[in-house]
Amino acid sequence: MVEQKTFKTLDDLDCKGKKVLLRGDLNVPMHDGRITDTTRLDRLVPTIKELVKKGAKVILCSHFARPKGKVVPEMSLKPVGEALSNILKQPVAFADNCVGPDAQKAVTSMKDGDILLLENTRFHAGEEKNDPALSRELASLADVYVDDAFSASHRAHASTEGVTKFLPSFAGRLMEAELNALNAALEHPDRPVGAIIGGSKISTKLDLLSNMINKVDVLIIGGAMANTFLAAQGVKTGKSLQEADMHETARDIMEKAKEQNCKILLPVDVVVAAELKNNPATQTVDVHAVPDNQMILDVGPKTVKLLNKYLAELKTLVWNGPLGAFEFTPFDKATNEVAQEAAKLTKAGKLKSIAGGGDTVSALKHAGVINEMSYVSTAGGAFLEWLEGKALPGIVALTTLAQETMPL
Repeated sequence: MVEQKTFKTLDDLDCKGKKVLLRGDLNVPMHDGRITDTTRLDRLVPTIKELVKKGAKVILCSHFARPKGKVVPEMSLKPVGEALSNILKQPVAFADNCVGPDAQKAVTSMKDGDILLLENTRFHAGEEKNDPALSRELASLADVYVDDAFSASHRAHASTEGVTKFLPSFAGRLMEAELNALNAALEHPDRPVGAIIGGSKISTKLDLLSNMINKVDVLIIGGAMANTFLAAQGVKTGKSLQEADMHETARDIMEKAKEQNCKILLPVDVVVAAELKNNPATQTVDVHAVPDNQMILDVGPKTVKLLNKYLAELKTLVWNGPLGAFEFTPFDKATNEVAQEAAKLTKAGKLKSIAGGGDTVSALKHAGVINEMSYVSTAGGAFLEWLEGKALPGIVALTTLAQETMPL
């Protein structure tokens, strides 16, 4: 992970009268041409407003959806620009291309404090290929580059990594906040530190689990993934989703955790049902008493009490993945109760809570605590790769060392 002090922020940038290429994440959810969630736009606003206030010409670029290097009109960023203009209460001009004559002309007409949105970078095949020619063309539009798209930093693309080779590069306020929060979570945490890792399959979170047992003091495993760990120890899990071919892997993880003095917590009681739907007939049973014709769909009240007891002893919590099938009532109960306890401890100043991942964000919203955690990342894949201990190309490119070796 990259420490904040190793890269430059807006505090280091005198941008008055300068053209600033700002990489945001405008890949917002859209249905029938309407944006259904503006969270990513809202989080970009502080950086845009600061650059505008400082007198920069703000040239905004982003990918949107997966046009695979072709112009797909339904994947244009134009409607996103209109929504952003409404949020900012300031005009956002639009260029029909992210490079070439259209982009150059639009940039030339800008005045200090103006905002211009370039068309979808993925309309060019060179974006996802990290083509140096496209990177150079993007860079030619500006004097400096500001990256405020942590959520795209795990991809070495032209607009996230390639462009940094041609322009002095800085982290935007959202990027800075994200990196500070993540460093506080695992690189320099207040101890003891714990993690809640949920999900359906061990096979999709092997790297994550392997990294976590080296980083945290307590690892809470939930979701269907916990079923595999239970089954690996000979616990009968009925019709529950579990990976029989991952039993040995689960045992290896538990053995390595023991060697690292990382305590793994698994459910001690569970809520079961014959089918996954809203409000079916349920039973709460000891984890060793799951009926053959039932499936585990949530952890039980004894487990919640146990987890909340451990939360009270932690100073730092990292959360990725729900404890049960929270999309269906009543299998949201455990996730809601543990999330609310984490929020309560955070509000009291006793716990630093950092959460992220698509399902996690949805679960915390559902629990009504999305704004009560210390930091919630909307980054998805980038957040997960960071938890796995992987170097993120877009972050590495911002480091002081990378910038010092840049051929300006």
